[in-house]
Amino acid sequence: MLELKNVSFKVEGQKGILEIIDNVSLTINDGEFVVITGPNGGGKSTLAKLIMGIEKPTSGQILFNGQDITGMSITDRAKLGIGYAFQQPPRFKGITVRRLLSLAHGSELPEDLCCSYLTNVGLCSKEYLNREVDTSLSGGEVKRVEIASIMARELSLAIFDEPEAGIDLWSFTMLVETFKVMKNKRNQSIVLISHQERIMSVADRIIVIANGKIREEGSRDEVFPRLLGEFDGACNFRNERKD
Repeated sequence: MLELKNVSFKVEGQKGILEIIDNVSLTINDGEFVVITGPNGGGKSTLAKLIMGIEKPTSGQILFNGQDITGMSITDRAKLGIGYAFQQPPRFKGITVRRLLSLAHGSELPEDLCCSYLTNVGLCSKEYLNREVDTSLSGGEVKRVEIASIMARELSLAIFDEPEAGIDLWSFTMLVETFKVMKNKRNQSIVLISHQERIMSVADRIIVIANGKIREEGSRDEVFPRLLGEFDGACNFRNERKD
């Protein structure tokens, strides 16, 4: 179980101190699929980075399975079973897709299992196993490889920061189905940052973050219908504050 207790994150801006996350408290239960959504610039991605340890809170406390991880490094959080998929994944020249999946898993993966992970994220697996995770892959391809590497790990908590970004419609459909499988068959919690209605429709619970605060939270059935009217045709919140 993940617990955030009165977590705040401030940065120094041109106009003084800017409160990015403002006294947020929330709990992610074991095995729960939670989608965090809200206007751009509202603090969603920052909240995910605080959970992973990429950023450190200005105040407050973060607990994972009862252990205080507030000051813990990214590496130590990863050892506890927390994983993070970036909006813009890093590239690794000299490392093949198959090697990356095996490194994520912690041991050498057989070809058929590597292919299964890649197929689940919409990649024609045989064509990618021996390709390097470098600039020869498009942004969308690297994103899908990273999501496959997250799936290859034995995680207690998986964090996905807008996994739909840069992915074509067919691959997005495959990802939605993959998240359904992860939700129903894997004993792990999932925190997913997204504006996409189809992803939110899979969630157990939806949390809306705006201006650094929790504006609303509740079960999918409670929150999702109310959110539908706030989206325009591009699946963005209307009247949102831009970054």
